[in-house]
Amino acid sequence: MWPICPIRGGLGVTELTDRFVRDGFVHLPGAVPEPVARACERLLWEETGYDPDDPMTWVSSTHWVLYRDDEPFVNAVNSPTLVATYDQLVGPDRWRRRDHVGAFPLRFPSKEEPLESGWHIDAAFPDRELTDDDLESVETMREVGFRVNVNSDGRALLLLMLFSNVGADDSPTRIRIGSHLDVPQLLDPYGSAGVDSQALSSKIEQASASRPVTHATGRCGDVYVCHPFLVHAAQTHRGMQHRFMAQNAIEPADALEPRARRPLSPVEQAIRAGLDD
Repeated sequence: MWPICPIRGGLGVTELTDRFVRDGFVHLPGAVPEPVARACERLLWEETGYDPDDPMTWVSSTHWVLYRDDEPFVNAVNSPTLVATYDQLVGPDRWRRRDHVGAFPLRFPSKEEPLESGWHIDAAFPDRELTDDDLESVETMREVGFRVNVNSDGRALLLLMLFSNVGADDSPTRIRIGSHLDVPQLLDPYGSAGVDSQALSSKIEQASASRPVTHATGRCGDVYVCHPFLVHAAQTHRGMQHRFMAQNAIEPADALEPRARRPLSPVEQAIRAGLDD
């Protein structure tokens, strides 16, 4: 029995669950209270060293921030709406509370295409135990091999957290609706060891090619709560304003078991549906 949770955005519990299992994500407007989200936005501006009022200082198309553990970010990822959503989609006491947020691909107007513009899913666990040196920056983290398996060890949910207003031209993340259902059968042959998600990128792109596309637009404080197998991609920033967003993982406290003979969480239900399709 899953809890009855207060969810913003006009979604009831049944609709939230059904939409998540069917589409692979739910958009929660105002999931982070605006004062908290705007405080995070100000801290991210400070991190860049850019002047918010002078676009001439926005010298990089993408400024990566690995993580932030300031109080506003911790409050953001643990907002009452989001905690209730984690309980609903993963299960009470089946996810780990976050003490930081990240990574952040902060994007600015540019003709450059981002490195992450190909269709993909995010990897979930490293090939080896991480060291302090690995955690120095996004660049050092990229040198570590990351994998994903059919049980989604290491990742129960993917959050796309908007810390600025994001319009259609402001490099919103592209999402293939329902594409999470195309992934489990591709991962299943690799068992618990999993596979480097980049090695499957072409197969993932091909398997989900017929899915309709939407974009993660919204206002500062909106959150897209996504299934870990949702296929998504970055795109060029054609707008005029900054785009601040966090790509945040919610980790499972207990292993997900989509083949278990017990009531499945919505995250597990979706994996099972993809396996049975």
